[in-house]
Amino acid sequence: MHNTETKYEHSVPWFWPMAAAMEMEAAGLRAWEDELRFIGEAAEITDPDLPDWATKNDILLDLDTMRLRDFGGTGGGLPVIVDAPYAGHSATIADYAPGQSLVETLLAAGLGRVLVTDWKPATSKMRDFDIDKYLAEINVAVDDLGGRAILVGLCQGGWMSAMFAARFPAKVAALVLAGSPIDTDAGDGPIRRLAHETPLSVYEEMVAAGDGRMPGQFMLAGWKNMHAGQQYIGKFVDLYQHIEDRNYIERTERFERWYENPIDLPGRYYLQAIDLLFKQNLLAKGAFVGLGETLSLSRITCPLFLLAGKADDITTPEQVFAAEGLVGTPHDAVQRTLVEGGHIGLFMGRKTLGETWPGIASWVAAQGAA
Repeated sequence: MHNTETKYEHSVPWFWPMAAAMEMEAAGLRAWEDELRFIGEAAEITDPDLPDWATKNDILLDLDTMRLRDFGGTGGGLPVIVDAPYAGHSATIADYAPGQSLVETLLAAGLGRVLVTDWKPATSKMRDFDIDKYLAEINVAVDDLGGRAILVGLCQGGWMSAMFAARFPAKVAALVLAGSPIDTDAGDGPIRRLAHETPLSVYEEMVAAGDGRMPGQFMLAGWKNMHAGQQYIGKFVDLYQHIEDRNYIERTERFERWYENPIDLPGRYYLQAIDLLFKQNLLAKGAFVGLGETLSLSRITCPLFLLAGKADDITTPEQVFAAEGLVGTPHDAVQRTLVEGGHIGLFMGRKTLGETWPGIASWVAAQGAA
């Protein structure tokens, strides 16, 4: 009996209770550190620094509406202008991060020159800038580059590019429209419904509250409310669950630097876009007047590439693909691609950049060499 008890007593090491206590203390310390880290990171992604450009570039032109950024290139052919979205966020979405950059993908295709329209946040002096002002400065950029270019329009930059191509068809050698609302009555997305159901006076009141500008923070609140659960609760739950994952933290910080730093828009430009494009759908109807002419998309005859996202709730695929039936480009010169995912992923998603955009970039290079 004595031997059995002795054997049992020594089967449990004497230091186990102490080790268990130390482990519990360490776990408590880690939890406390995680809490502090979470508080700091939550504050960081709520009020982050401004986004950066991922790729080295030079400012070729500094105009009233934009800085035309020149990323260079290694090949030949026509210059390629990425017409970035001007809808309340920075143009850095086109050059989001190393290994996750549309600019980088285009350069890898051997294009001769890649440029991006870095649209400026609206100051009080810019509040009366209208759509014509932006089209006129795209024209300045194209003329400065030799008078002919390929345009890659992203989201709102797409309808601007389409307008420009309709106004100056000889100056656009090829056109890419990615997530671009061309026929805003097509499909049944939430943005279409919101534009038609919300009186113009509501938008006018917001512009008045912004002293003639549409405040970026107003637009950001609207976008967040489209996915309120994720934006106000879900992303912080995700952050806490991944608080010890440095890669996750860095990806989150990078995205929030872009997302949580909205830019103001000129009130006149914004109200024109809401009324003439999203309410009246004048571009698709061939009734929009730009730079002194009624713009008919049928004047666009250059090769066209259309890219849309299946889950895009900002610009539904129908709004993008409707362009094929509106332009004058022969059907065999129109390319269409529908990818998985949503709106932002069209421009900076790893999967789309890795699997779809290289093909588009090769198509662009072929058009530029033709």
